[in-house]
Parts: sequence; structure tokens; C-alpha cells
Amino acid sequence: MTGSAAESRSLATPNGDTRTGVGPLLRQWRQRRRLSQLELALRADSSARHLSFVETGRSMPSRAMVLRLAEHLDVPVRDRNTLLVAAGYAPAYPETPLDDPAMATVRGGLVRLLDACEPNPALVLDGQFDVLMTNEPVLALLDGVAPELLRPPINVMRLALHPLGLAPRIVNLAEWRAHLLERMHRNMIPRGSSALRALYEEVAAYSVPDSARADDPTTELSPAQAPSALALPLHILVHGQLLSFVSTMTTFNTPMDVTVSELAIEMFLPADPRTAAALTHLGQPDAVQAG
Repeated sequence: MTGSAAESRSLATPNGDTRTGVGPLLRQWRQRRRLSQLELALRADSSARHLSFVETGRSMPSRAMVLRLAEHLDVPVRDRNTLLVAAGYAPAYPETPLDDPAMATVRGGLVRLLDACEPNPALVLDGQFDVLMTNEPVLALLDGVAPELLRPPINVMRLALHPLGLAPRIVNLAEWRAHLLERMHRNMIPRGSSALRALYEEVAAYSVPDSARADDPTTELSPAQAPSALALPLHILVHGQLLSFVSTMTTFNTPMDVTVSELAIEMFLPADPRTAAALTHLGQPDAVQAG
């Protein structure tokens, strides 16, 4: 299934202020990466003196220098545009909606990838954790979720942690909740997105449903379904069956478009033979349009 891409969002900077000059912004990124001026200068084939002048506004970096520093600081594509604008240059990376005709090749590739993941559940997320596309097996996991959580844009963090979402059926909710919140926090820090911060604060404030607490005797795990030491599993009740998954994330290599840079494909692999067998027999609910 496909849906329209999330609407364009304003450029994000580490402190959320697009008016800040390029020097202070570069300094913030360098400090976030825990690099000294000398370390960054050596990596970027420059000098600590020149970098100091750039950060204090005494020298204006060239467009090539801004992009080179951004590359060595591993600045997200969206924020590289912000650095360029702050330095007085035009953005280098377009932001093309996923439903734009120019993105037909990307959409087609994503559809084929999602289909190839079956019978494992898989979905495509944007930088705000909104669901843009899913394959059919995802629908079985959504059975019983409140309708208001399935209205576009569908957000995977709300789906997972809201008391009317998947939370009551997640057996190891405390562990999975901590994992999701840490994942959001990790994304939020470099991007400085106010929208992502608001989402984090919203879902972190959700109450934990009593029906999903670890001491509930109806959710006791068998030895075969005990948490793996290799990866944190998701233990969830689906149509009365206790299924276990581990998730894997795929992103695009060297993206040249803001939208593409923020796309992520998450696939849920069976963590035990019982779940692998159950995936081939799960019935599918009515289709849900995401995005």
C-alpha cells in the first residue's frame, strides 16, 4: 500500500534557529560530534586557525568548505541545506514529496522491497516516524487498534505506545517502550526538530496499560520465547497468539534528496520457529491506507 509523503517541514538546526550564522551552527555540530577544532580541521584538509575564524564569523567559508565540513561532521542532509543557507548559499539538496512523479523509481523500489519481505511485516517510515507505506502482514498487527490512531498521518510511535494502540498487547512493553523512546531521542538530538521533540514528549507521557504489565500471568513467556541476548525482541499478542519479532532497519546509501535521506524501511523478522510458522497463517484485516 502506498500513501502520500508527509508534508514538508521547515529546515532543522541543532538549536532550531535558522537565523543563526553558519559559524555558530558548525560549532554546535562539531561539539555534538565531540571533535576538537584541530581534529575536524585535519579531517577536512583545513587548519584549526581557519576553522576557528569560520566558527567565530571572522571568515566566511566557501560553499565547498561548508559541504566538506558537513560531510565530516555527518550532518543530516536536511541540515546541510540549513548550513548552506546560513552561509548565504542556495540549498544543495532538493526535497521531493514521495508521491511526486520524479520519485516513481523510488516508490516502485520500495513496493518491490516490501513485497519481498512477506510474510514478514515491513513498513516505510519518514523522519517523523510517520508510516508512508506497508506490506500486507503489517495489517494483522494492527487488528484492534483504535480508529483514530489509523487516520493519516499514521505515526508508528503512537501506534506502539498509545494505550488504545498496540501497547496493551505488547508483553515486554517496559523494555520495548524504553527502546522506542531511546530511538526517538537518538534521532531528535542531531536534528533538533521541534516537531520530533513534541512527539517524544507526547508518547513518553502515555500511561502503561495494566493489561500489558510484566507481572500479568496471561503474558508469561515460554523458555523458547525468552528474550534473546542477540537483539531485543518484540513480544506481542496477535489474534490470541504470542509472537516474537526482532526488527531490522534499512536506509538509502548516500542520499541526494532530503525526503530520501529520511526514509527508513523497518522489517520485523520472526524471533522463533513458532512465530515463523504463524506468519504464514495469519488472516489479514481490511486494508489500511497510510500516509
